[in-house]
This record gives sequence, structure tokens and C-alpha cells, in this order.
Amino acid sequence: MIRTYTIQGAVSLIGAAVMLSACSTNRYAETNRIYKKQLKALTEQMREPLPYATPRLVTTYDTSGRVLISEDSQAKDHPRWVGAIHFNLRKPNYVVIHHTAQDSLQQTLRTFTVPHAQVSAHYVIGRDGEVYQMLSDYVRAWHAGAGKWGSVTDLNSVSLGIELDNNGSEPFSEAQIHSLLNVLDTLKRKYNIPTANFIAHSDIAPTRKVDPSAFFPWKRLAENGFGYWPSDSLATPPEHFNAVDALRIIGYDTSNLDAATRAFKLHYIQHEVNAVLTDDDRCVLYNLYLNY
Repeated sequence: MIRTYTIQGAVSLIGAAVMLSACSTNRYAETNRIYKKQLKALTEQMREPLPYATPRLVTTYDTSGRVLISEDSQAKDHPRWVGAIHFNLRKPNYVVIHHTAQDSLQQTLRTFTVPHAQVSAHYVIGRDGEVYQMLSDYVRAWHAGAGKWGSVTDLNSVSLGIELDNNGSEPFSEAQIHSLLNVLDTLKRKYNIPTANFIAHSDIAPTRKVDPSAFFPWKRLAENGFGYWPSDSLATPPEHFNAVDALRIIGYDTSNLDAATRAFKLHYIQHEVNAVLTDDDRCVLYNLYLNY
């Protein structure tokens, strides 16, 4: 059926559309503008030649002792900038998973868009499964903070940060985990991220962080290729098995052994999270260690 409208009806429709547009205005338009401005500044910074690629200034003096500044003629005649033609953007090699420890998605989005917070992540996933990308994958986010994994001491420079909207004392929703698995699959394929390199914030900062909580389904992630999980049939570790070395080889910073042990148990045991390794815990640790 073809519908016809009077002029008065059309005016009413236009008015309704304007009102709808006003209601749907992006509340983050201003921070999006700042984001683009900062990206532009980074682009300009990348275009600047290195100091050694520009003529060097030489200080000379005249007969009366006055200072004369002149360019190094040799540097000017032989420019030090030789542009290599084989390069691309650096890619992430780790994914660090967090929970927000806040009570709503909007609270988290606001935290990541106010100047004083000094924190950010690449993705935020809501309880309803909605995925918000906050930074380009190629940009260094401020999500990991001080920490260490293996020999890496600057995780922000080599990782992607994913925040899950969760206050830390509740289970993660099915919609949220489903969306997370989809995001992880995309990232793993796009950047060829190794299976072992999907880790927790608590893994890399065991003295400071406990996220994501013991509610997080690491086993399910491992079943989909994101991290390792011990098999149901655990081999008994040999007598000479060194648990401290195993923790270190997996990636944990064992300089604070109690903290490293708690972080390991939060990730792989998820009950009785303390600094004591039981015989069962040692079996789990040994079977994980065999993957490395």
C-alpha cells in the first residue's frame, strides 16, 4: 500500500525526525574530536625527521669572541635521512583482560573519557554484549600499568586491553563472554597472537590487581584457543619439579612469590586463592608448564 501525506503531516514528520536526531546526539562527540586531534598529532610526530637526519648546528666564534651559529656544511651536503621502503605498523602480541570494577558501562566509558583518569583500553564490553572500541589497535593504551610478564616490562606497548563491564563480585553474562570470544577470535587471526598470550591483568601485576575475578571462565577461553588450561587427566609432577621455575617460565614475576602464587591460583584454580600451593595445585601447575 502506498501512503500519502499532507503538507501538515510532512511537517510533523520532519519535526519528529529533528527531535529524534537531537535525542541521539553522540554524548562522546567532544572526546571523539580530541581523540582524532591526538591521532593527528602522533601522525605529525612520526613524520618529523630524526635529529641525526637533519643538518647539525656548529658553534663558531669571530675574532672578538662573539658566538656564531652555522650549519655543518658536511651534514648539509650529505643528508643523513635515507628512507627505508620496507616497514609497517607495529602489531600487538598480547591481549590483557580486565574487569572494570565499576557498577555500569556508562561509568566506565566516562572514566575513559575524562582528562584526570589517565587510563584507557582498546575495547569495553558491556553486560549485554555490546562492544565499544575506544582506541585503534595500533595505538598504545594506558591499561596495563606497572607490571611484568616473562621478560616484558612494558605491556602497554605490546598488548591490547579489553575491559569487561563487571564490578568484580558477580558472574560474567553469557552475552558478554560470547562477544568477548568473537573479539578475541578476530584479534588472534588478524595479528597472529600466540595462544599463550591471552592473559589477565592480575597475571602481569599480581601485587596490585585481581582482575578479572575468579568468576571469569578461563577454561572456556582456552577451549576456544585463547590461553591454556590443564587437561582433566593430570600427570603427576616428578620429584625434582620446581614450582617456582615453572611459574617463572609460564610468565609470572616471581620476585614476590606469594603474589605470583595467588595470581596463578586466581587464574587456574579459582578457589582458595592464597599463597599456598597444595599437591593438587602443583599438579595443575606442572601440566600447564608442559605447554611452555
